[in-house]
Amino acid sequence: MLLALLAVCLMAPAAFAQESSAAVHATNWVAITSGFAMAVASAGCGYAQAKATSSACESFARNPGAAPAIRFAILLALVLIESMALYTFAIIFLKVK
Repeated sequence: MLLALLAVCLMAPAAFAQESSAAVHATNWVAITSGFAMAVASAGCGYAQAKATSSACESFARNPGAAPAIRFAILLALVLIESMALYTFAIIFLKVK
């Protein structure tokens, strides 16, 4: 028992003097969270585009006479929705670089 206590007392200063392993095993959390951010943005854009297209098709079916106005509105909406994913990609590209 005394020998084990002596061994711990002799090894403790050397163990506490070592550098932390955080410098050796540094994880790039920016890259990991950027991947999750792009996944969330893509999922949100996909859902929004599906919902907008579904609503546009329903509007075409209910009122075929308003097709040109609906077509312009849906194209504008799809461009703005897709730009959110592109802006997210651009920000991630600049940040991770």
